[in-house]
Amino acid sequence: MPIFLDCPKHSCFRLRRAQNLPYYCLTMSHSISDSEFDPKQPSVPISHPIKTLKELESRSYFESFHYPFNKASVPIQSGSSPSLPNRRRILVCHDMAGGYLDDKWVQGGTNADAYAIWHWYLIDVFVYFSHNLVTLPPPCWTNTAHRHGVKVLGTFITEGDEGSDICDELLSTKESAQMYAKLLAELAVSLGFDGWLLNMEVTLKPEQIPNLKEFVNHLSLTTHSSVPGSLVIWYDSVTINGDLSWQNELNEYNKPFFDLCDGILTNYSWQEDYPRRSAAVAGDRKFDVYMGIDVFGRGTYGGGQWNTNVALDVIKKDDVSAAIFAPGWVYESKQAPDFETAQNRWWSLVEKSWVIVRKYAGTLPFYTNFDQGRGYHISIDGDQVSDATWCNISSQGVQPLLEFADSTANSIQLLVDLKEASYSGGANITFKGSLEKDAYFKRRIFQGEFILNELPIHFIYSVKSDSNSSLGLVLQFTSTVNKTMSTTLLTSHGMDHLSSEFSRVVPTSEHKGNAPGWVIHEGTIEMNEYILTEIHALCHRSNASSKELGLKSRPFGPDHTVASSTDYFAVLGHVTVKTSDYKPDFPVSTSWLVEGEYINWNSGPQDSRILSVKISWKLKEGKNFAFPHYNVYVEKLPKLADGNPSTTSEHVQEYLGVAHVNCFYVSELKVPPSTSSLKFIIQVCGFDGTNQNLEECPYYQLEIKGL
Repeated sequence: MPIFLDCPKHSCFRLRRAQNLPYYCLTMSHSISDSEFDPKQPSVPISHPIKTLKELESRSYFESFHYPFNKASVPIQSGSSPSLPNRRRILVCHDMAGGYLDDKWVQGGTNADAYAIWHWYLIDVFVYFSHNLVTLPPPCWTNTAHRHGVKVLGTFITEGDEGSDICDELLSTKESAQMYAKLLAELAVSLGFDGWLLNMEVTLKPEQIPNLKEFVNHLSLTTHSSVPGSLVIWYDSVTINGDLSWQNELNEYNKPFFDLCDGILTNYSWQEDYPRRSAAVAGDRKFDVYMGIDVFGRGTYGGGQWNTNVALDVIKKDDVSAAIFAPGWVYESKQAPDFETAQNRWWSLVEKSWVIVRKYAGTLPFYTNFDQGRGYHISIDGDQVSDATWCNISSQGVQPLLEFADSTANSIQLLVDLKEASYSGGANITFKGSLEKDAYFKRRIFQGEFILNELPIHFIYSVKSDSNSSLGLVLQFTSTVNKTMSTTLLTSHGMDHLSSEFSRVVPTSEHKGNAPGWVIHEGTIEMNEYILTEIHALCHRSNASSKELGLKSRPFGPDHTVASSTDYFAVLGHVTVKTSDYKPDFPVSTSWLVEGEYINWNSGPQDSRILSVKISWKLKEGKNFAFPHYNVYVEKLPKLADGNPSTTSEHVQEYLGVAHVNCFYVSELKVPPSTSSLKFIIQVCGFDGTNQNLEECPYYQLEIKGL
């Protein structure tokens, strides 16, 4: 999928653009060259592609040390149906500087400025693209996309002379075509993603076409039978005659492939009437036509970049789907004033043009900490456990649906803040500005469809705010019986003057969080036969008494000066919605089998030692529990004067990282010479945001010999 300097009529996505990579894309936590990389040897877990047919056929990927770390752990949140919605859709094809950048570090990297996507509510399908033969999506993308109900596809591509040689072998017989299709389907099943984009950018002999059709058909059938709701999408490249000729539309030259799979991604050099023509050819499958738009603007209708919405307007008018290629242009070209602001502005143009916003269709419990999967610190239950910069898109929470607005348009500004203190993870929603007494500011933060039953619904949210700033939640419900709407305000004291604005006001109980400054609000409401459709944040000035304000966390403004009577500052740390009877079921420590392997010791400076080890855990006796992730800590237990290990309970738990699968690789841990043993603690985390007490968690203890 290319760049050509003079953009001829049939340019496509095939050749990588000559684009300088921003400096912050190069600052990774580790470095490893292809020539040094042996996938069977223990090392910091990474995502990597399959580069040859021989490697694919041998199934050697499954023998890689990195394979178990690369399994996606989040099933797709698709509501009642695994199928795509019967409407026009947006497919995003992520192509950035060859792929496998900060996102390849499965356990996370160190680049707080790493690229991320958080406008998932506008996306239906996400394709991870590179110019390797078999591009396997890093699990971080699959995990966060699935968390937002978005399907994820890998890419199979053949191009150039090497691609022609590959196709000679791939398409040599009907059986070979079926074999390689089956192997690709197996990878999707094993790694937990949802199918494939096929990009056959080579000229083929006419006699190879029947086996190419067999390859497409068998891949579709095999993937569909193995992965419910899976997709195989054909890229507009080689034609039914074997010519490498990009059509830029669906027509008789590529429809035979379209008929064998789930859709077509057209090349992006289409003209204004091509979407309409494609819709006519597709008939009742018009939503399976994804008209390509190159955000870099090479030969694309409307010019891409800040005019991507021009192409979207035409596609929307003709009621087909859109494929947005390389939205990372905003990041790679360093659009002003900064990545986050530019990204929000660019996607707001997409939203304004496309109009369709997907509703979150998950099930209770619902939990989010607003994490973007990158940041400058990590907190757990309000306590900051790390002040290191980091990136790990797997850790991205369900993203708020925030409307982009001019910074001067409202009295209160809100943003997902990566630097302000967080309650959980590395982000929050920060509200700051000015607000007059008795006034309030309301802004939607989530849109979904949670069907409620006779059980009461319990809401929990954390707030850190100035003494005279209060933050509540407004909940919007729709009746399943008569479609009437009801709004409920969850808030603390001092809101009596707003009671007439809402159907009901539910006072929350408040208690201090485990960490200073945070206040936990809890409220319960019964809404049987209703659907929870929206959650709004409500900022208001408190008129509560000073006694009632005793839990407020900050007597001063954000710059530590005395706040004026109209200054407003509050931070929303997390939101949990669950049924009143839901409690996380954490198995006791003795229920787990925790093991260490690939133990490697090296000498360090000043008599210290350097340890690398893979730690794995599973429940005994075949018990089956699912958990979203695990926090990993280490205690370095000192030896006493008599040489025995210390038994005191005042040991420091050092945060090592987060695991989204049942294993974690500790790389080059420095162990002081005074340490007698290491206790690796695996903290089990619940779907409602609760974490198992560290004293009750499974652990692996490693004695240090010869010290």
